[in-house]
Amino acid sequence: MTPAPPAGALRPFSIGPYRFPTNLILAPMAGISDRPYRALCRRLGAALAVSEMVSCDTTLWGSMKSLRRLDFAGEQGPVSVQIVGTDPLAMAEAARMNLGAGAQLIDINMGCPAKKVCRVAAGSALLRDELLVGRILAAVVHAAAPAPVTLKIRTGWSPGERNALAIARIARESGVAALAVHGRTRGCGYDTPAEHETLRAIRLQVDITLIANGDIDSPQAARRVLDSTGCDAIMIGRAAQGRPWIFRDIATYLATGADTPAPARDWIRDLVLEHLDALYRFYGTRAGVRIARKHIAWYCRGLPGAAAFRIAVNRADSTLDQQQQVRTFFNKHPAREDQAA
Repeated sequence: MTPAPPAGALRPFSIGPYRFPTNLILAPMAGISDRPYRALCRRLGAALAVSEMVSCDTTLWGSMKSLRRLDFAGEQGPVSVQIVGTDPLAMAEAARMNLGAGAQLIDINMGCPAKKVCRVAAGSALLRDELLVGRILAAVVHAAAPAPVTLKIRTGWSPGERNALAIARIARESGVAALAVHGRTRGCGYDTPAEHETLRAIRLQVDITLIANGDIDSPQAARRVLDSTGCDAIMIGRAAQGRPWIFRDIATYLATGADTPAPARDWIRDLVLEHLDALYRFYGTRAGVRIARKHIAWYCRGLPGAAAFRIAVNRADSTLDQQQQVRTFFNKHPAREDQAA
């Protein structure tokens, strides 16, 4: 058994042959962790950024949505792509095709709690069938070799059906290179606080690269989770929405113990405009304006006048109008107090 790593430190970690300079990862989020957002988070301190999930049904890959999700052109490697499905052979084929398209790591989704995913027995619903979990993992690991395969799960289907430790053992036996665990069951949704005791139990009993996820929303929370679990790395999802600099803030805190001053409003303004420009270029102007709206809402969260601003900026139907409204708003209002580390 590999001993637990030193607690609470910013440090390199590895997945298979890939060595990452820090142990901070952007979580895969459908409709959010697209290529522009991954690039932004990596520039601000995420060592790895996992893609949005892609269906294992390759007949769907001709859609514009799938083509964009499979577009890794110019992306800083290693590129990690998440696949979702229930059929071992289809998952294996999806892994091979993603690797052929430029992926370097394959991540398997067994954690998504969305009804439309669980309704077809995918995502976190798979945790109820440990035999099928083993078949999927073995098939994908074999198909992807020598590329590493990672797995993302919740702690179980419901509070009465927590089986993350059993799944971790199956993952280790199947040759999975790293396991990310969100500290809630599917039944918990996002309504209850994440617990990380399950991750500590896995750390003590299963020799696998382990990544903690869930309610890591500040540098202090990051340190606390690393200390309590002994995990190799942490994965951040919702806390990075509208605040991608959280990776920089956490890295600074873990390395030095110092808080990072809240970013100045002009710095945030310029970052938002940079993000919008990347979205326009990636999606085209019409779709880019529409997709940018949710990001703008997150960036202005907590600022005075944000509600009225969101209503106004959501009416913008051109890139110039959207950009100008962003400039005007951030020039008027100071940075949120809660942006301080």
